[in-house]
Amino acid sequence: MPFIAVHVGHRSAVARDVVMANASYLLVPNLSDAVNVIRLVGAAMAERFGAFLVIDIGELAKDGLAKDAPYLAPFTVTASAPADKATQEALSALISGIQTADARYRTPLIDRLKLADDTQASLARKLPAFPVVTLRFAPIHKVPQSNEVYPELRDRLVANVFDAVLQSVADFTRKETCLEPASHRALGRRVFVDAVQRADRAIDDIAGRFDFLLSVTPINSEDAWAEFKSLNFERVPHFLYRPLAFNIGESKKALFSINLERFEDPVLTTLYREKQTELDLQLSMLAARGARQFVDLGRALYRPIEPRLSQAAQDILQATAGLPLDGDADTVDYRFLERRAQTMIDRYSAQSKGFAASVAVRDDLPAGMMVSNGKLLISRHTSMSKARVEALLSHEVGVHLLTFFNGSEHGLKIFRSGLAGYEGAQEGLAVLAEYLSGGMTVSRLRLLAARVCAVAGMLDGASFVDTFSMLHREQGFSDRNAFNTALRVHRGGGLAKDAIYLRGLLELLDHLSRGGALDAFWMGKIASSHLSVMQELSLRGLLKPPKIMPQFLNLPGADQRLARLKTGLSPLDLITA
Repeated sequence: MPFIAVHVGHRSAVARDVVMANASYLLVPNLSDAVNVIRLVGAAMAERFGAFLVIDIGELAKDGLAKDAPYLAPFTVTASAPADKATQEALSALISGIQTADARYRTPLIDRLKLADDTQASLARKLPAFPVVTLRFAPIHKVPQSNEVYPELRDRLVANVFDAVLQSVADFTRKETCLEPASHRALGRRVFVDAVQRADRAIDDIAGRFDFLLSVTPINSEDAWAEFKSLNFERVPHFLYRPLAFNIGESKKALFSINLERFEDPVLTTLYREKQTELDLQLSMLAARGARQFVDLGRALYRPIEPRLSQAAQDILQATAGLPLDGDADTVDYRFLERRAQTMIDRYSAQSKGFAASVAVRDDLPAGMMVSNGKLLISRHTSMSKARVEALLSHEVGVHLLTFFNGSEHGLKIFRSGLAGYEGAQEGLAVLAEYLSGGMTVSRLRLLAARVCAVAGMLDGASFVDTFSMLHREQGFSDRNAFNTALRVHRGGGLAKDAIYLRGLLELLDHLSRGGALDAFWMGKIASSHLSVMQELSLRGLLKPPKIMPQFLNLPGADQRLARLKTGLSPLDLITA
Protein backbone atom coordinates (compact mmCIF):
# COMPACT_ATOMS: atom_id res chain seq x y z
CA MET A 1 0.00 0.00 0.00
CA PRO A 2 1.25 3.56 -0.69
CA PHE A 3 0.71 4.61 2.95
CA ILE A 4 1.07 3.53 6.54
CA ALA A 5 -0.88 4.55 9.64
CA VAL A 6 1.29 4.70 12.74
CA HIS A 7 0.71 4.79 16.47
CA VAL A 8 3.68 5.15 18.80
CA GLY A 9 3.13 3.80 22.31
CA HIS A 10 0.34 1.63 23.65
CA ARG A 11 -1.63 3.83 26.05
CA SER A 12 -4.06 5.44 23.60
CA ALA A 13 -6.65 2.71 22.96
CA VAL A 14 -8.80 4.60 20.46
CA ALA A 15 -5.81 5.83 18.44
CA ARG A 16 -4.54 2.26 18.37
CA ASP A 17 -7.89 1.00 17.07
CA VAL A 18 -8.03 3.69 14.38
CA VAL A 19 -4.56 2.69 13.22
CA MET A 20 -5.33 -1.05 13.29
CA ALA A 21 -8.45 -0.52 11.17
CA ASN A 22 -6.22 0.34 8.22
CA ALA A 23 -4.91 -2.15 5.67
CA SER A 24 -1.36 -0.88 6.30
CA TYR A 25 -0.44 -0.01 9.88
CA LEU A 26 2.35 0.02 12.43
CA LEU A 27 2.06 -0.22 16.20
CA VAL A 28 5.41 0.48 17.79
CA PRO A 29 6.48 1.13 21.41
CA ASN A 30 8.94 3.96 20.79
CA LEU A 31 9.90 6.64 18.31
CA SER A 32 13.27 5.24 17.27
CA ASP A 33 11.77 1.89 16.26
CA ALA A 34 9.06 3.69 14.32
CA VAL A 35 11.67 5.69 12.39
CA ASN A 36 13.70 2.60 11.54
CA VAL A 37 10.73 0.58 10.30
CA ILE A 38 9.19 3.41 8.28
CA ARG A 39 12.47 4.22 6.55
CA LEU A 40 12.76 0.64 5.32
CA VAL A 41 9.11 0.10 4.41
CA GLY A 42 8.68 3.61 3.04
CA ALA A 43 11.66 3.36 0.72
CA ALA A 44 10.39 0.10 -0.78
CA MET A 45 6.83 1.36 -1.20
CA ALA A 46 7.92 4.74 -2.61
CA GLU A 47 9.92 2.88 -5.22
CA ARG A 48 6.91 0.76 -6.08
CA PHE A 49 4.20 3.45 -6.11
CA GLY A 50 6.13 6.67 -6.68
CA ALA A 51 5.31 8.14 -3.25
CA PHE A 52 4.53 7.02 0.29
CA LEU A 53 2.40 8.78 2.92
CA VAL A 54 2.77 8.39 6.69
CA ILE A 55 -0.09 9.30 9.02
CA ASP A 56 0.91 9.55 12.67
CA ILE A 57 -2.18 9.13 14.87
CA GLY A 58 -2.46 9.63 18.61
CA GLU A 59 -4.55 11.13 21.41
CA LEU A 60 -4.10 14.35 23.29
CA ALA A 61 -3.39 14.09 27.02
CA LYS A 62 -6.82 15.30 28.08
CA ASP A 63 -10.23 16.49 26.98
CA GLY A 64 -11.16 20.09 27.60
CA LEU A 65 -14.70 19.24 28.72
CA ALA A 66 -15.14 19.81 32.45
CA LYS A 67 -17.13 17.33 34.51
CA ASP A 68 -19.88 19.85 35.19
CA ALA A 69 -20.07 21.35 31.69
CA PRO A 70 -23.65 22.52 30.96
CA TYR A 71 -23.47 21.29 27.35
CA LEU A 72 -21.27 19.14 25.14
CA ALA A 73 -18.60 21.50 23.89
CA PRO A 74 -16.55 20.93 20.71
CA PHE A 75 -13.51 18.73 21.15
CA THR A 76 -10.00 19.60 20.08
CA VAL A 77 -8.25 18.06 17.10
CA THR A 78 -4.72 19.13 16.18
CA ALA A 79 -3.19 18.38 12.80
CA SER A 80 -0.02 19.36 10.96
CA ALA A 81 2.11 18.42 7.96
CA PRO A 82 5.22 19.60 6.11
CA ALA A 83 4.77 22.63 3.88
CA ASP A 84 4.94 20.85 0.50
CA LYS A 85 1.77 20.99 -1.58
CA ALA A 86 1.03 17.25 -1.73
CA THR A 87 1.17 16.71 2.02
CA GLN A 88 -0.77 19.88 2.75
CA GLU A 89 -3.51 18.71 0.39
CA ALA A 90 -3.56 15.34 2.15
CA LEU A 91 -3.88 17.22 5.44
CA SER A 92 -6.77 19.25 4.06
CA ALA A 93 -8.55 16.09 2.97
CA LEU A 94 -8.07 14.62 6.45
CA ILE A 95 -9.45 17.73 8.15
CA SER A 96 -12.40 17.88 5.75
CA GLY A 97 -13.22 14.24 6.46
CA ILE A 98 -13.23 14.84 10.21
CA GLN A 99 -15.33 17.99 9.91
CA THR A 100 -18.01 16.41 7.71
CA ALA A 101 -18.38 13.19 9.71
CA ASP A 102 -21.51 12.59 11.76
CA ALA A 103 -20.10 13.38 15.21
CA ARG A 104 -23.57 13.14 16.79
CA TYR A 105 -22.57 14.25 20.29
CA ARG A 106 -19.61 16.61 19.99
CA THR A 107 -18.28 18.45 16.97
CA PRO A 108 -14.54 18.73 16.26
CA LEU A 109 -12.67 21.99 16.66
CA ILE A 110 -9.70 21.71 14.30
CA ASP A 111 -6.41 23.40 15.15
CA ARG A 112 -4.34 23.31 11.95
CA LEU A 113 -0.74 23.88 12.96
CA LYS A 114 2.51 24.55 11.20
CA LEU A 115 4.90 21.67 11.57
CA ALA A 116 7.33 23.79 13.58
CA ASP A 117 4.59 24.69 16.07
CA ASP A 118 3.23 21.15 16.57
CA THR A 119 4.75 19.67 19.71
CA GLN A 120 3.22 16.29 18.81
CA ALA A 121 5.00 16.03 15.43
CA SER A 122 8.22 14.36 16.60
CA LEU A 123 7.91 11.56 14.04
CA ALA A 124 7.49 14.01 11.18
CA ARG A 125 10.63 15.91 12.19
CA LYS A 126 12.64 12.68 12.32
CA LEU A 127 11.45 11.60 8.87
CA PRO A 128 12.06 14.64 6.64
CA ALA A 129 12.35 12.40 3.57
CA PHE A 130 8.69 11.34 3.83
CA PRO A 131 5.38 13.23 3.82
CA VAL A 132 4.08 12.77 7.37
CA VAL A 133 0.66 13.97 8.53
CA THR A 134 0.35 14.27 12.31
CA LEU A 135 -3.11 13.90 13.86
CA ARG A 136 -4.09 14.14 17.51
CA PHE A 137 -7.59 14.21 18.99
CA ALA A 138 -9.00 14.71 22.46
CA PRO A 139 -9.98 11.52 24.34
CA ILE A 140 -13.68 12.35 24.29
CA HIS A 141 -14.58 8.69 24.75
CA LYS A 142 -13.43 8.85 28.37
CA VAL A 143 -15.83 9.81 31.14
CA PRO A 144 -14.39 12.91 32.91
CA GLN A 145 -12.54 12.11 36.14
CA SER A 146 -13.23 8.41 35.73
CA ASN A 147 -11.77 5.25 34.24
CA GLU A 148 -15.03 4.55 32.40
CA VAL A 149 -15.65 5.11 28.70
CA TYR A 150 -18.64 6.02 26.52
CA PRO A 151 -18.84 2.88 24.29
CA GLU A 152 -20.99 4.36 21.52
CA LEU A 153 -18.93 7.55 21.41
CA ARG A 154 -15.73 5.48 21.29
CA ASP A 155 -16.97 3.42 18.32
CA ARG A 156 -18.17 6.51 16.47
CA LEU A 157 -14.84 8.27 17.04
CA VAL A 158 -12.88 5.29 15.69
CA ALA A 159 -15.12 5.00 12.61
CA ASN A 160 -15.07 8.74 11.84
CA VAL A 161 -11.32 9.22 12.20
CA PHE A 162 -10.62 6.03 10.24
CA ASP A 163 -12.83 7.20 7.37
CA ALA A 164 -11.13 10.61 7.36
CA VAL A 165 -7.72 8.94 7.23
CA LEU A 166 -8.78 6.92 4.17
CA GLN A 167 -10.02 10.11 2.48
CA SER A 168 -6.64 11.70 3.08
CA VAL A 169 -4.82 8.65 1.75
CA ALA A 170 -7.05 8.47 -1.33
CA ASP A 171 -6.44 12.15 -2.14
CA PHE A 172 -2.68 11.66 -1.83
CA THR A 173 -2.73 8.38 -3.77
CA ARG A 174 -4.59 9.79 -6.75
CA LYS A 175 -2.30 12.82 -7.05
CA GLU A 176 1.10 11.37 -6.17
CA THR A 177 1.13 7.67 -7.06
CA CYS A 178 0.35 5.36 -9.96
CA LEU A 179 -2.89 4.15 -8.31
CA GLU A 180 -6.42 5.38 -9.00
CA PRO A 181 -8.68 4.00 -6.25
CA ALA A 182 -12.35 4.03 -7.26
CA SER A 183 -13.25 5.13 -3.74
CA HIS A 184 -11.35 5.98 -0.59
CA ARG A 185 -12.94 2.89 0.92
CA ALA A 186 -11.21 0.75 -1.70
CA LEU A 187 -8.00 1.32 0.28
CA GLY A 188 -9.42 -0.52 3.29
CA ARG A 189 -8.63 -4.03 4.52
CA ARG A 190 -8.63 -6.85 1.99
CA VAL A 191 -8.80 -9.85 4.32
CA PHE A 192 -11.04 -11.01 7.14
CA VAL A 193 -9.01 -11.30 10.33
CA ASP A 194 -9.41 -14.33 12.58
CA ALA A 195 -11.54 -12.39 15.07
CA VAL A 196 -14.16 -11.72 12.37
CA GLN A 197 -14.25 -15.36 11.28
CA ARG A 198 -14.60 -16.59 14.86
CA ALA A 199 -17.45 -14.16 15.54
CA ASP A 200 -19.12 -15.10 12.25
CA ARG A 201 -19.12 -18.79 13.19
CA ALA A 202 -20.48 -17.99 16.65
CA ILE A 203 -23.26 -15.76 15.28
CA ASP A 204 -24.18 -18.39 12.69
CA ASP A 205 -24.27 -21.08 15.36
CA ILE A 206 -26.82 -19.10 17.36
CA ALA A 207 -28.87 -18.18 14.27
CA GLY A 208 -28.87 -21.86 13.30
CA ARG A 209 -30.40 -22.94 16.60
CA PHE A 210 -33.85 -21.82 15.50
CA ASP A 211 -35.94 -20.92 12.47
CA PHE A 212 -37.80 -17.81 13.56
CA LEU A 213 -40.71 -18.03 11.11
CA LEU A 214 -41.27 -21.75 11.67
CA SER A 215 -41.24 -21.11 15.41
CA VAL A 216 -44.03 -18.51 15.21
CA THR A 217 -46.14 -20.28 12.56
CA PRO A 218 -49.02 -22.52 13.75
CA ILE A 219 -48.72 -26.22 13.01
CA ASN A 220 -52.49 -26.83 12.94
CA SER A 221 -53.68 -24.38 10.30
CA GLU A 222 -56.17 -26.81 8.70
CA ASP A 223 -57.76 -27.79 12.01
CA ALA A 224 -57.84 -24.12 13.04
CA TRP A 225 -59.63 -23.24 9.79
CA ALA A 226 -62.24 -25.95 10.36
CA GLU A 227 -62.74 -24.75 13.93
CA PHE A 228 -63.03 -21.10 12.89
CA LYS A 229 -65.58 -21.99 10.22
CA SER A 230 -67.62 -24.03 12.69
CA LEU A 231 -67.65 -21.02 15.02
CA ASN A 232 -69.24 -18.95 12.22
CA PHE A 233 -66.08 -16.83 12.01
CA GLU A 234 -66.91 -15.14 15.31
CA ARG A 235 -64.29 -16.57 17.71
CA VAL A 236 -60.55 -17.05 17.48
CA PRO A 237 -59.60 -20.67 16.81
CA HIS A 238 -57.00 -22.50 18.88
CA PHE A 239 -53.51 -22.34 17.37
CA LEU A 240 -50.72 -24.75 18.26
CA TYR A 241 -46.99 -23.99 17.95
CA ARG A 242 -43.82 -26.05 17.87
CA PRO A 243 -42.05 -26.42 21.20
CA LEU A 244 -38.69 -24.67 21.16
CA ALA A 245 -35.81 -27.13 21.08
CA PHE A 246 -33.25 -24.74 22.54
CA ASN A 247 -32.78 -22.58 25.62
CA ILE A 248 -33.46 -18.90 24.92
CA GLY A 249 -31.60 -17.62 27.98
CA GLU A 250 -28.48 -19.62 27.18
CA SER A 251 -28.62 -18.48 23.56
CA LYS A 252 -28.83 -14.83 24.61
CA LYS A 253 -25.90 -15.31 26.96
CA ALA A 254 -23.87 -16.88 24.14
CA LEU A 255 -24.94 -14.13 21.73
CA PHE A 256 -23.62 -11.32 23.90
CA SER A 257 -20.47 -13.17 24.86
CA ILE A 258 -19.30 -12.91 21.24
CA ASN A 259 -16.40 -10.48 21.12
CA LEU A 260 -16.76 -7.81 18.43
CA GLU A 261 -13.95 -5.64 19.75
CA ARG A 262 -11.03 -7.06 17.72
CA PHE A 263 -12.39 -6.86 14.19
CA GLU A 264 -9.96 -4.09 13.18
CA ASP A 265 -12.65 -3.03 10.68
CA PRO A 266 -15.41 -0.57 11.71
CA VAL A 267 -17.60 -1.57 8.77
CA LEU A 268 -17.71 -5.22 9.75
CA THR A 269 -18.09 -4.35 13.42
CA THR A 270 -21.25 -2.40 12.56
CA LEU A 271 -22.69 -5.25 10.48
CA TYR A 272 -22.22 -7.82 13.24
CA ARG A 273 -23.47 -5.51 15.97
CA GLU A 274 -26.65 -4.94 13.94
CA LYS A 275 -27.06 -8.70 13.50
CA GLN A 276 -26.50 -9.24 17.22
CA THR A 277 -29.32 -6.80 17.98
CA GLU A 278 -31.65 -8.43 15.46
CA LEU A 279 -31.06 -11.93 16.85
CA ASP A 280 -31.65 -10.59 20.36
CA LEU A 281 -35.03 -9.19 19.26
CA GLN A 282 -35.99 -12.48 17.62
CA LEU A 283 -35.06 -14.45 20.72
CA SER A 284 -37.04 -12.03 22.90
CA MET A 285 -40.05 -12.46 20.61
CA LEU A 286 -39.87 -16.25 20.85
CA ALA A 287 -39.81 -15.94 24.63
CA ALA A 288 -42.95 -13.79 24.39
CA ARG A 289 -45.03 -15.92 21.99
CA GLY A 290 -48.69 -15.30 22.70
CA ALA A 291 -48.04 -12.28 24.94
CA ARG A 292 -48.62 -8.60 24.21
CA GLN A 293 -44.86 -7.98 24.29
CA PHE A 294 -44.60 -10.10 21.15
CA VAL A 295 -46.40 -7.42 19.16
CA ASP A 296 -44.31 -4.58 20.56
CA LEU A 297 -41.03 -6.40 19.94
CA GLY A 298 -42.20 -7.17 16.40
CA ARG A 299 -42.92 -3.49 15.85
CA ALA A 300 -39.28 -2.80 16.73
CA LEU A 301 -38.03 -5.59 14.47
CA TYR A 302 -40.17 -4.88 11.40
CA ARG A 303 -41.01 -1.17 11.93
CA PRO A 304 -44.47 0.38 12.28
CA ILE A 305 -46.58 1.20 9.23
CA GLU A 306 -45.38 4.54 7.89
CA PRO A 307 -47.90 6.90 6.19
CA ARG A 308 -46.51 6.38 2.69
CA LEU A 309 -46.83 2.59 2.96
CA SER A 310 -50.34 2.82 4.37
CA GLN A 311 -51.41 5.18 1.59
CA ALA A 312 -49.91 2.95 -1.10
CA ALA A 313 -51.81 -0.06 0.25
CA GLN A 314 -55.10 1.84 0.38
CA ASP A 315 -54.57 3.19 -3.16
CA ILE A 316 -54.01 -0.35 -4.48
CA LEU A 317 -57.11 -1.76 -2.81
CA GLN A 318 -59.25 1.13 -3.99
CA ALA A 319 -57.94 1.11 -7.57
CA THR A 320 -58.32 -2.65 -7.98
CA ALA A 321 -61.65 -3.07 -6.17
CA GLY A 322 -63.63 -3.44 -9.39
CA LEU A 323 -61.06 -5.25 -11.52
CA PRO A 324 -61.53 -8.90 -12.51
CA LEU A 325 -59.34 -11.24 -10.47
CA ASP A 326 -57.22 -14.00 -11.94
CA GLY A 327 -59.23 -17.18 -11.92
CA ASP A 328 -58.28 -20.50 -10.43
CA ALA A 329 -60.10 -22.82 -12.84
CA ASP A 330 -56.85 -24.68 -13.57
CA THR A 331 -55.44 -25.40 -10.14
CA VAL A 332 -52.56 -27.63 -9.08
CA ASP A 333 -51.66 -29.26 -5.80
CA TYR A 334 -48.42 -29.71 -3.86
CA ARG A 335 -47.32 -32.66 -6.03
CA PHE A 336 -47.23 -30.54 -9.17
CA LEU A 337 -45.51 -27.75 -7.27
CA GLU A 338 -42.90 -30.17 -5.91
CA ARG A 339 -42.07 -31.46 -9.40
CA ARG A 340 -41.77 -27.98 -10.90
CA ALA A 341 -39.69 -26.78 -7.98
CA GLN A 342 -37.26 -29.68 -8.37
CA THR A 343 -37.00 -28.97 -12.10
CA MET A 344 -36.12 -25.33 -11.42
CA ILE A 345 -33.61 -26.31 -8.73
CA ASP A 346 -31.99 -28.77 -11.14
CA ARG A 347 -31.56 -25.96 -13.68
CA TYR A 348 -29.82 -23.80 -11.07
CA SER A 349 -27.69 -26.74 -9.93
CA ALA A 350 -26.53 -27.20 -13.52
CA GLN A 351 -25.40 -23.58 -13.45
CA SER A 352 -23.37 -24.19 -10.27
CA LYS A 353 -22.80 -27.28 -8.13
CA GLY A 354 -22.88 -25.00 -5.11
CA PHE A 355 -26.64 -24.66 -5.56
CA ALA A 356 -27.45 -27.68 -3.40
CA ALA A 357 -31.06 -26.90 -2.53
CA SER A 358 -33.64 -29.51 -1.59
CA VAL A 359 -37.44 -29.72 -1.47
CA ALA A 360 -39.45 -30.98 1.50
CA VAL A 361 -43.22 -31.45 1.69
CA ARG A 362 -44.59 -30.67 5.16
CA ASP A 363 -47.91 -31.32 6.90
CA ASP A 364 -47.29 -28.76 9.65
CA LEU A 365 -47.37 -25.61 7.50
CA PRO A 366 -50.22 -23.42 6.28
CA ALA A 367 -50.91 -23.61 2.55
CA GLY A 368 -48.03 -22.20 0.49
CA MET A 369 -44.24 -22.32 0.39
CA MET A 370 -41.38 -20.97 2.43
CA VAL A 371 -37.60 -21.21 2.44
CA SER A 372 -35.67 -22.34 5.50
CA ASN A 373 -31.92 -22.03 5.01
CA GLY A 374 -31.19 -24.13 1.90
CA LYS A 375 -34.53 -25.92 1.75
CA LEU A 376 -37.78 -25.15 -0.01
CA LEU A 377 -40.68 -26.21 2.23
CA ILE A 378 -44.04 -26.89 0.55
CA SER A 379 -47.22 -27.35 2.54
CA ARG A 380 -49.19 -30.48 1.67
CA HIS A 381 -52.32 -28.30 1.92
CA THR A 382 -51.24 -26.10 -1.00
CA SER A 383 -53.52 -25.54 -3.98
CA MET A 384 -52.92 -22.72 -6.42
CA SER A 385 -53.51 -21.44 -9.92
CA LYS A 386 -51.24 -23.21 -12.39
CA ALA A 387 -50.50 -19.87 -14.05
CA ARG A 388 -48.91 -18.60 -10.82
CA VAL A 389 -46.51 -21.49 -10.27
CA GLU A 390 -43.50 -20.20 -12.20
CA ALA A 391 -43.79 -16.73 -10.68
CA LEU A 392 -43.93 -18.06 -7.12
CA LEU A 393 -41.05 -20.45 -7.75
CA SER A 394 -39.05 -17.52 -9.13
CA HIS A 395 -39.89 -15.78 -5.83
CA GLU A 396 -38.78 -18.67 -3.61
CA VAL A 397 -36.07 -20.41 -5.64
CA GLY A 398 -34.85 -17.58 -7.89
CA VAL A 399 -34.46 -15.10 -5.02
CA HIS A 400 -34.53 -16.67 -1.54
CA LEU A 401 -32.58 -19.85 -2.33
CA LEU A 402 -30.31 -18.16 -4.88
CA THR A 403 -29.17 -15.44 -2.46
CA PHE A 404 -28.63 -18.06 0.25
CA PHE A 405 -26.18 -19.98 -1.91
CA ASN A 406 -24.53 -16.89 -3.43
CA GLY A 407 -24.09 -15.53 0.09
CA SER A 408 -22.31 -18.75 1.03
CA GLU A 409 -19.48 -17.96 -1.41
CA HIS A 410 -17.95 -15.00 0.47
CA GLY A 411 -16.24 -16.80 3.33
CA LEU A 412 -18.55 -15.33 5.99
CA LYS A 413 -21.86 -17.01 6.78
CA ILE A 414 -23.63 -13.77 7.67
CA PHE A 415 -24.15 -13.04 3.97
CA ARG A 416 -26.17 -16.25 3.55
CA SER A 417 -28.14 -16.10 6.81
CA GLY A 418 -28.77 -12.41 6.19
CA LEU A 419 -27.54 -9.01 7.30
CA ALA A 420 -29.80 -7.29 9.81
CA GLY A 421 -33.02 -6.04 8.25
CA TYR A 422 -32.49 -7.96 5.01
CA GLU A 423 -36.03 -9.35 4.81
CA GLY A 424 -37.65 -6.20 3.41
CA ALA A 425 -35.32 -6.03 0.42
CA GLN A 426 -35.52 -9.81 -0.02
CA GLU A 427 -39.30 -9.86 -0.19
CA GLY A 428 -39.41 -6.76 -2.37
CA LEU A 429 -36.92 -8.41 -4.70
CA ALA A 430 -38.96 -11.61 -4.69
CA VAL A 431 -42.10 -9.69 -5.64
CA LEU A 432 -40.17 -8.04 -8.47
CA ALA A 433 -39.15 -11.55 -9.58
CA GLU A 434 -42.84 -12.38 -9.94
CA TYR A 435 -43.31 -9.32 -12.14
CA LEU A 436 -40.17 -9.94 -14.21
CA SER A 437 -41.26 -13.53 -14.84
CA GLY A 438 -44.62 -12.28 -16.11
CA GLY A 439 -46.63 -13.50 -13.15
CA MET A 440 -47.81 -10.38 -11.33
CA THR A 441 -51.59 -10.36 -11.08
CA VAL A 442 -54.33 -8.18 -9.66
CA SER A 443 -55.04 -10.76 -6.96
CA ARG A 444 -51.40 -10.89 -5.89
CA LEU A 445 -51.04 -7.11 -5.68
CA ARG A 446 -54.29 -6.84 -3.72
CA LEU A 447 -53.02 -9.47 -1.31
CA LEU A 448 -49.79 -7.55 -0.66
CA ALA A 449 -51.77 -4.37 0.01
CA ALA A 450 -54.24 -6.20 2.23
CA ARG A 451 -51.39 -7.56 4.33
CA VAL A 452 -50.24 -4.01 5.04
CA CYS A 453 -53.74 -2.96 6.14
CA ALA A 454 -54.06 -6.09 8.26
CA VAL A 455 -50.71 -5.44 9.98
CA ALA A 456 -51.65 -1.80 10.58
CA GLY A 457 -54.90 -2.86 12.21
CA MET A 458 -53.19 -5.53 14.30
CA LEU A 459 -50.62 -3.03 15.57
CA ASP A 460 -53.50 -0.72 16.52
CA GLY A 461 -55.16 -3.47 18.54
CA ALA A 462 -57.42 -5.25 16.04
CA SER A 463 -58.23 -8.85 16.97
CA PHE A 464 -58.01 -11.91 14.72
CA VAL A 465 -61.76 -11.73 14.11
CA ASP A 466 -61.53 -7.98 13.35
CA THR A 467 -58.80 -8.62 10.78
CA PHE A 468 -60.74 -11.46 9.17
CA SER A 469 -63.89 -9.33 8.97
CA MET A 470 -62.01 -6.39 7.41
CA LEU A 471 -60.49 -8.63 4.75
CA HIS A 472 -63.59 -10.71 4.02
CA ARG A 473 -66.48 -8.28 4.40
CA GLU A 474 -64.87 -4.93 3.58
CA GLN A 475 -62.22 -5.88 1.01
CA GLY A 476 -64.00 -8.82 -0.60
CA PHE A 477 -61.44 -11.57 -0.05
CA SER A 478 -62.80 -15.11 0.12
CA ASP A 479 -63.29 -16.49 3.60
CA ARG A 480 -60.36 -18.90 3.19
CA ASN A 481 -57.97 -16.25 1.85
CA ALA A 482 -59.03 -13.82 4.58
CA PHE A 483 -58.38 -16.53 7.18
CA ASN A 484 -54.93 -17.34 5.76
CA THR A 485 -53.93 -13.67 5.80
CA ALA A 486 -55.28 -13.12 9.31
CA LEU A 487 -53.37 -16.21 10.47
CA ARG A 488 -50.11 -14.85 9.05
CA VAL A 489 -50.62 -11.45 10.67
CA HIS A 490 -51.72 -12.74 14.08
CA ARG A 491 -49.37 -15.72 14.36
CA GLY A 492 -47.31 -15.84 17.52
CA GLY A 493 -49.53 -13.16 19.04
CA GLY A 494 -49.25 -10.59 16.24
CA LEU A 495 -46.43 -10.49 13.66
CA ALA A 496 -45.74 -7.30 11.67
CA LYS A 497 -43.59 -9.07 9.06
CA ASP A 498 -46.17 -9.18 6.26
CA ALA A 499 -45.99 -5.42 5.71
CA ILE A 500 -42.44 -5.77 4.40
CA TYR A 501 -43.47 -7.18 1.01
CA LEU A 502 -45.05 -3.97 -0.22
CA ARG A 503 -42.56 -1.80 1.69
CA GLY A 504 -39.63 -3.65 0.12
CA LEU A 505 -41.22 -3.36 -3.31
CA LEU A 506 -41.65 0.42 -2.92
CA GLU A 507 -38.02 0.79 -1.83
CA LEU A 508 -36.75 -1.18 -4.82
CA LEU A 509 -38.95 0.72 -7.26
CA ASP A 510 -37.47 3.96 -5.88
CA HIS A 511 -33.97 2.50 -6.16
CA LEU A 512 -34.46 1.52 -9.81
CA SER A 513 -36.05 4.85 -10.72
CA ARG A 514 -32.93 6.62 -9.39
CA GLY A 515 -30.73 4.61 -11.76
CA GLY A 516 -29.82 1.90 -9.26
CA ALA A 517 -29.04 -1.65 -10.29
CA LEU A 518 -30.07 -4.99 -8.82
CA ASP A 519 -26.66 -6.68 -9.15
CA ALA A 520 -25.59 -6.27 -5.51
CA PHE A 521 -28.82 -7.84 -4.27
CA TRP A 522 -27.93 -11.16 -5.88
CA MET A 523 -24.71 -11.40 -3.82
CA GLY A 524 -26.46 -12.46 -0.61
CA LYS A 525 -29.22 -11.54 1.78
CA ILE A 526 -28.82 -7.79 2.32
CA ALA A 527 -30.95 -4.76 3.11
CA SER A 528 -31.23 -1.75 0.80
CA SER A 529 -29.29 0.24 3.40
CA HIS A 530 -26.30 -2.09 2.89
CA LEU A 531 -25.75 -1.30 -0.79
CA SER A 532 -22.86 1.09 -0.09
CA VAL A 533 -21.32 -1.43 2.32
CA MET A 534 -21.51 -4.20 -0.30
CA GLN A 535 -19.92 -1.88 -2.84
CA GLU A 536 -17.09 -1.04 -0.46
CA LEU A 537 -16.41 -4.66 0.50
CA SER A 538 -16.46 -5.58 -3.19
CA LEU A 539 -13.96 -2.82 -4.03
CA ARG A 540 -11.71 -4.18 -1.32
CA GLY A 541 -11.91 -7.64 -2.84
CA LEU A 542 -13.63 -9.14 0.20
CA LEU A 543 -16.79 -10.15 -1.68
CA LYS A 544 -17.16 -12.17 -4.86
CA PRO A 545 -19.50 -11.37 -7.75
CA PRO A 546 -22.72 -13.42 -7.74
CA LYS A 547 -21.87 -16.95 -8.81
CA ILE A 548 -25.45 -17.74 -9.82
CA MET A 549 -27.76 -15.31 -11.61
CA PRO A 550 -31.57 -15.50 -11.58
CA GLN A 551 -32.89 -17.41 -14.55
CA PHE A 552 -36.08 -15.37 -14.65
CA LEU A 553 -33.98 -12.47 -15.96
CA ASN A 554 -33.61 -14.45 -19.20
CA LEU A 555 -37.31 -15.22 -19.67
CA PRO A 556 -39.08 -13.66 -22.68
CA GLY A 557 -40.11 -10.11 -21.89
CA ALA A 558 -37.96 -9.80 -18.73
CA ASP A 559 -35.60 -7.27 -20.35
CA GLN A 560 -38.48 -5.04 -21.37
CA ARG A 561 -40.08 -5.26 -17.94
CA LEU A 562 -36.81 -4.38 -16.23
CA ALA A 563 -36.39 -1.40 -18.57
CA ARG A 564 -39.90 -0.25 -17.60
CA LEU A 565 -39.04 -0.47 -13.92
CA LYS A 566 -36.15 1.94 -14.44
CA THR A 567 -38.48 4.59 -15.84
CA GLY A 568 -40.19 4.95 -12.48
CA LEU A 569 -43.24 2.78 -11.82
CA SER A 570 -45.73 2.50 -8.99
CA PRO A 571 -46.94 -0.90 -7.74
CA LEU A 572 -50.17 -0.43 -9.67
CA ASP A 573 -48.18 -0.12 -12.89
CA LEU A 574 -46.96 -3.71 -12.43
CA ILE A 575 -50.36 -5.12 -13.38
CA THR A 576 -50.72 -3.11 -16.59
CA ALA A 577 -47.99 -4.92 -18.54
